[in-house]
Amino acid sequence: MTTALTLRNPALMLAGPVGSLDHYIQAVNTVPILDAEEERQLAIRLREHNDLDAARTLVLSHLRFVVHIARGYSGYGLAMGDLVQEGNVGLMKAVKRFDPTVGVRLVSFAVHWIRAEIHEFVLRNWRMVKIATTKAQRKLFFNLRSMKKNLSWLTAEETEAVARDLGVPVSEVTEMERRMASPDMSFDPSPIDGDEDTSYGPAAYLPSADADPAVAVEAEDWDARTATRLTSALEGLDERSRDIVQRRWLGEEKATLHELADIYGVSAERIRQIESNAIRRLRAAVTA
Repeated sequence: MTTALTLRNPALMLAGPVGSLDHYIQAVNTVPILDAEEERQLAIRLREHNDLDAARTLVLSHLRFVVHIARGYSGYGLAMGDLVQEGNVGLMKAVKRFDPTVGVRLVSFAVHWIRAEIHEFVLRNWRMVKIATTKAQRKLFFNLRSMKKNLSWLTAEETEAVARDLGVPVSEVTEMERRMASPDMSFDPSPIDGDEDTSYGPAAYLPSADADPAVAVEAEDWDARTATRLTSALEGLDERSRDIVQRRWLGEEKATLHELADIYGVSAERIRQIESNAIRRLRAAVTA
């Protein structure tokens, strides 16, 4: 029971004063980072034997990455502790679904789950100024709405009267009135008169989906390997086939079938057949 409880809430696995985010961050930064083999063995234990101790170790060793990602969303007016907590949920989902046989590190896999949970939290809770976040503020909010006689701002005397009747400081009444007067902002506002530059909202400041360094490295590596395979495949073609493919597809000015037919003294249909066979061989070499 204890293991299951702590797995649902990684913060409980770390000693320290409750509610101290700074202490929590210090604690997660002291957890050792796993090397690739340790991570793979733990993931295999979890996947094949449902080993919760292995899951606990995987989660603990990656909590620091959740904090790092959550800090990127600190400008949304939401509590950092809430962002970290939502990110931890995404991390645990990623650990549960992680397949060690794929050949990628857990952090590269988990980053998408962590961001997805934080994005969902931002979408549910975004507001420029949150109204009535505590029980006392909710009571003040509803009473203040019913006590105000019109839409104008309260005078100093009215503010003092409201504070006296509700038993709260004058400053809290003033702050709540300011919050009530603050309009909501659309998370993803529509452009004004078709001008996209005039459309600003929180959605414009979310991290780009292609900003993940792991994704960029993977794409760059894929492009490099594909280019290498293509070059090797071209070298494997006979001289005529290679020249036809290069003139038809790789040159700045594309040659026509009839132009190549005149060069090689064959029909345009024969050039098309040679081209087709060469492209088939290239495709097989690149996708092998």
